[in-house]
Parts: sequence; C-alpha cells; structure tokens
Amino acid sequence: MDILDFLQYSFILRALVAGSFIALLCASLGVILVLKRLSLIGDGLAHVTFGSVALGLALRVQPIYVSMPVVALSALAILKLAEKARVYSDAAIGIVSAFGISGGVVLASIAGGFNVDLLSYLFGNILSITTGEVAVSALLSLVVLAVIALRYSALLSLAFDEEFARTSGVRASRINALIAVLTAVTVVLAMKLVGIMLTSALLIIPALCAFQAARSFKGTLVFAAATAVASVWAGIFLSFVLNLPTGATIVLLNFAFFLVLYGIKAAPAFLSRLR
Repeated sequence: MDILDFLQYSFILRALVAGSFIALLCASLGVILVLKRLSLIGDGLAHVTFGSVALGLALRVQPIYVSMPVVALSALAILKLAEKARVYSDAAIGIVSAFGISGGVVLASIAGGFNVDLLSYLFGNILSITTGEVAVSALLSLVVLAVIALRYSALLSLAFDEEFARTSGVRASRINALIAVLTAVTVVLAMKLVGIMLTSALLIIPALCAFQAARSFKGTLVFAAATAVASVWAGIFLSFVLNLPTGATIVLLNFAFFLVLYGIKAAPAFLSRLR
C-alpha cells in the first residue's frame, strides 16, 4: 500500500495525531518514572483505570470523565500510603491496584458482564478514536508536557537524587504529587491507544530504549519520544495493512526496538569475549 493511500483515511489521521501526542507524553514521563524506580505505578494505575471505566460504563458516562479524577486520586493515595502508613511503594501500588481491578470486576458483573465497550478499553482501539477524543488527548498532552517543561529542573533533581533535591530546597512532596497526577492523566489517555493492559509498556519500554543510546537526560527524553512516536506510526500502519491489533502491535514494535538497541550496545563486549 502506498503511504498516500494510507493517509487518505480520516480515521487513520485521527489515530496518528492522537497517538503521536500520547506517545510523546508517555515517553517523557516514562523516563522520569523509570529513573525514580516508579515504573510499576503505571501498571497499578492501569488496573484502577479498568475499575473507573467499568464505573463510567455502568453510570452511562463517558469513561474518560470518570477515570481522570478517580485515577488521579488513586495516584495520590499510593503516595500517601507510602509516606504515612510506612508502606513500601511497590506494596502501596499493589494495594491500590488490587482494589481497582476488584472493583472493576464487581461493577462489570453488576452491569451484566464484560461487554464490547469494556473489552475495547482493555485492549485499546486507537483506530476508532473520535475527533473529540483527539482534541482532548492533544489538549491534555500539551498541558502535561508544558508542566514537565516548566518543572524540568526540579524533576531532573528528584529523578536522580531525591535526598539531594530536598536539601537543595526542592519541595519533593509537591513534585512527587505532581508526578503522580501526571502519570494518572497519561495512563488514562494511553488506554485508548494501547489499552489498559498494555499501558505500562508504553511508559517503560521507550525509556529503556533511550537508556541504551542516549548519554544525557535531554537526549534520553528526545530519544524516548522519537522511539515512541515511530512505534506508534509504524504500529498503526502495520496493524491496518496486516489486520492486527493496533495496541499490541505498537508495544511489540517498542520491544523490538529495545532488543535491537540492546544488541548494538552489548555487541562490542560480546565480541571482545570471543577473541
């Protein structure tokens, strides 16, 4: 198929625009989360998103309007559990994650089981995105990216050494809360692109790809963003041509990029051992 023929479909253009914004957002925030060893928070909040989507469908309300506040509050709850209840971060994520997925299953059961709408959010369907959803995704992505740019120095300090950042005057608690809320927004937006079950992969893998090649924090952000956007464009094209699930195709391409970059980085050491 010619690329011009591919781009003549309006639903493809909507998917590419929304997917590019969401990929930029996931990659930028994912670098920070991986450096802070909070990459699993994306997976935990994805489970909460499942519960909030089930709640939205049960109430016959657009799921994104229910998911945003619910997931944001859950992200803050994880921080509070870790700070006030003396619970390790991974345990706090597990508690909130279990509550979210259990609540979603109960709500789905009350509403009559897992219907087509709920399953579409589980596995993603970016090709069905509407013009309104594109606008919401673009607006929220730009807002979050602007916040990351404005708080760049504080985020950089916290990502590498939180204790040093605190002694330098950075309000770590506020910045951590900001990161948690930004992650919640990102997870909710990404559920339409790759689905609730694969959202954490889009947060983690582009960052890991960048760590194999980039040598500075800014370079890592740029490389991760480029990898994420490239995987979205290639994934949408391949899924359309080969009739494959779009979200899963995007994630598999990200994983393929990681394997290639890791192989290139590890090759010199491997060859030196053979000599």
